[in-house]
Amino acid sequence: MNFGVVKGTVRLCILKTMLFPRYCLSTAAACHSPVRVRLLPSPKCLFDEPVQVKVEGLSPNQEVVLRAKLTDEKGELFQSSAAYRADGIGEIDLSRSPALGGSFSGTDPMGLFWALSAKNAHKKLVKRDVRTPFLVDIEVYSDGDTEGQLLAKETNERGFLAEGVQRLPVREGRVRATLFLPPGRGPFPGVLDMYGTGGGLPEYRASLLASRGFAVLALAYYSYLDLPKDMRDLELEYFEEAVSFLRTHPQVKGPGIGVLAISKSGDLALSMASFLPGISATVSINGCNANTLFPLHYKGTVVPPLSFKTSRLFLTKSGIANIRDTLNNPTEEENRQSLIPIEQAQCRFLFVVAEDDQNWKSPFYAEEAAKRLREHGKENCEVVVYPGAGHYLEPPYFPHCPSSLHLLVGFPVVWGGEPRSHGEAQVDLWGRIQAFFIKHLDGESTSKAKF
Repeated sequence: MNFGVVKGTVRLCILKTMLFPRYCLSTAAACHSPVRVRLLPSPKCLFDEPVQVKVEGLSPNQEVVLRAKLTDEKGELFQSSAAYRADGIGEIDLSRSPALGGSFSGTDPMGLFWALSAKNAHKKLVKRDVRTPFLVDIEVYSDGDTEGQLLAKETNERGFLAEGVQRLPVREGRVRATLFLPPGRGPFPGVLDMYGTGGGLPEYRASLLASRGFAVLALAYYSYLDLPKDMRDLELEYFEEAVSFLRTHPQVKGPGIGVLAISKSGDLALSMASFLPGISATVSINGCNANTLFPLHYKGTVVPPLSFKTSRLFLTKSGIANIRDTLNNPTEEENRQSLIPIEQAQCRFLFVVAEDDQNWKSPFYAEEAAKRLREHGKENCEVVVYPGAGHYLEPPYFPHCPSSLHLLVGFPVVWGGEPRSHGEAQVDLWGRIQAFFIKHLDGESTSKAKF
């Protein structure tokens, strides 16, 4: 080795550093620092939390492609990608670096997450086991016409249970559910959480809400364990048992509880609030103001379902079914028996509406529900409308689902919405739901549990 040459090179680098510090910093980053992805404040977080994505060690102004990949528990792949250009020191920060194209464009810190889309058509991202996180791989590829070279990779663990949250299966009388309790002494504001026509026992929204300081009962009501396999004989007494269980739990703050529901369970929530005691706050997301699909029984009386006409179903240009107009108008005289008497309720309502809901006419149903309350001298509701959002409004950063299999219809249907607007709606709604329940469930404050 020629040590004289080495010494001369060292002296030259020192001189360049003294005379041109910015030049040498960028040169060092490009030549000597490995490319890496940083997820801040940590690679581990709850699913409803944002992360800051940064890429370091690139050449100044280098163009690369960032890709996000998530594989669910059934092996379905969800992915997104966007092109970026590094700044003058070889860094990309998604909070200030605009995407140049791909799954989305423009500056969006969480674009790679809300823009995830299923590789196979008509698939919706659902978390089936909240005890394990979803893993999202963030990859950096050199730009080019072909696949490009993998330069760096980091994995974001997006969990569903904050540290200390208890998950307690419930088999109480007929009630089949899971109770999530936040850490701490309690008691906590109580919320009963229900989903729509998919059946089973989805827990992911309940576990995330419990991670924000609520005692949440995720309730199954058909197609789970020994419950009925379908909804043909829904009895409100079953839901009454669930309300009583949650209200009387020693870790639940009274005097009343909240109900959180979406789609079909939205009209079930309105019926619960109208006929059952102990409900102080109800959130209906894209629900109907009439009983739908099947008769609802309670103490010898029956609320008939709103009728529908399948002839109003049509196929979109891509050949997917649109069922938005199939339900009949609940305000017409022949259908009024299906309307839910929400004026009887002693609670506050938050009606959440996706303006582009293609499942049914949820904007119209919310307007009619609010109108009915006002006609009875009540001002106990709020209506929130989200332009550009579709039917399935989920917790933040769940990807938009344009279409998927409707279990009752038997084939895929469109849900509506545009990905960016839908994602923005989910972030805003999640905060509104928590604020609404805190305000109306006599909660002094909820503690944000740590993951």
